[in-house]
Amino acid sequence: MRTSIDMSSPQTIWLARHGNRLDFVNPEWFNTAERRYDPPLSDDGIIQAQQLGNRLIDENITHIFASPFLRTIQTANEVAKVLDLSIKLEGGLAEWHNPQWMSEHPQTHPSHYLEQEYPRIDWNYSSRIVPQYPETETKMIERTGAIAQQLIAEFSEDILLVGHGASVLGATWGLVTGNPPVNTALCCLVKVVSEGNNWQLELNGDVSHLSQTESKIRLV
Repeated sequence: MRTSIDMSSPQTIWLARHGNRLDFVNPEWFNTAERRYDPPLSDDGIIQAQQLGNRLIDENITHIFASPFLRTIQTANEVAKVLDLSIKLEGGLAEWHNPQWMSEHPQTHPSHYLEQEYPRIDWNYSSRIVPQYPETETKMIERTGAIAQQLIAEFSEDILLVGHGASVLGATWGLVTGNPPVNTALCCLVKVVSEGNNWQLELNGDVSHLSQTESKIRLV
């Protein structure tokens, strides 16, 4: 049974990047995919997501927010099963809509598919921010920082944000002053804790919960 939440304790924001992508393992997948910019997790990415869930089982996380891309939904879903929570899809956490990475607005999986495959999605939640294409790096940093600020204003409990390399970076910068370097390895954990009106970076891209990690960090 989950422990009760001490509302007098500082709020903690956990940020996680998705696990390994199928197109990282099999680059040829991209050439025939119906939704080229919305790959699923690879088999080892699923294992990483399960290990992430096991890492967070004793934390007092109350809400899980995930980017609407399939790889982040799948990562969040493995955590949600362990924590017995729902998943709120938030476009503010989406991948950087970088025209150098994507030739058009990225098409994600439709709601009817997600409803069937991922019943933990909370369809009563409406995304607070919808990213636009094309998107500059500055706009992406503004978007992801803004959603972090908006979510802490709306939700006072400990929350988990599941995003991408870019959105984990931008959301962290939206909370922690000074734009510190952030390690955004696959399925990493960032932990940010409130101290009065400030936020402190307590974990920076931790991957100690993973049995297998990448040797080179890729932002996409």
